[in-house]
Amino acid sequence: MDQEDREILPESVPAFHPSRKVQFFEVTVYLFLIVPSMILSLFAVRQVTVGFALTAFDTIFRDSAMVALILFLLWRNRERVSSIGWRFENSGREILAGVVLFPAVFYFTGLLGSILQEIGFSSPPVSQASFLTPDDPVQMGLAFFLVVVVAIAEETIFRGYLLLRFMNLGLGRAGAVIASSFVFSLGHGYEGSAGVITVGATGAVLAIVYIWRGNLIAPVVIHFLQNLTAILLLPLVSAQ
Repeated sequence: MDQEDREILPESVPAFHPSRKVQFFEVTVYLFLIVPSMILSLFAVRQVTVGFALTAFDTIFRDSAMVALILFLLWRNRERVSSIGWRFENSGREILAGVVLFPAVFYFTGLLGSILQEIGFSSPPVSQASFLTPDDPVQMGLAFFLVVVVAIAEETIFRGYLLLRFMNLGLGRAGAVIASSFVFSLGHGYEGSAGVITVGATGAVLAIVYIWRGNLIAPVVIHFLQNLTAILLLPLVSAQ
């Protein structure tokens, strides 16, 4: 990470201690593990009818395993979780920041998705809606747990870990935001090309919030509210 990038990060996001060689090796291994699984999940959804419960358990297991790997790498390098943005000194303020920012992010993603579909980018096939929609109280409970896990895990993976690793490897602030957001979007191919672009843009917004706040809590809150609204609240309202 060069001097310019160090200056744009708040003091609450300390620089990593491992060498660039170690970080490059770690990121290569990590991407080798996570990217194929994200792409394969897309083809699995396209080829077969997948129920919500199976999708939820698969996602929870995959994301939990990826976070466990990050924790192992941090432990091996003698790094604290605070080095990737998990800081709790001002958690109340960060939660409030996430709640306040959420409506703007939600409106932005909805507007962007609508515009992209209007100009010809593909939308999610209607036949694939079932694997993201819980249809009974038990599945709704599972959906809430899924939303919690995904928000914590994906922000840890794509913002907390990959974003800062990319910056340390010399991509710079903008390059790291783009790279981490691109990887983030790969697991959302089932949403159509409009969805992939919208998710990538959302990832970039969350990355900017993370860099601004120097803390993962606000992005996690935004991510949680975004998924809670899409997976649970809107289907409940539309079913009335």
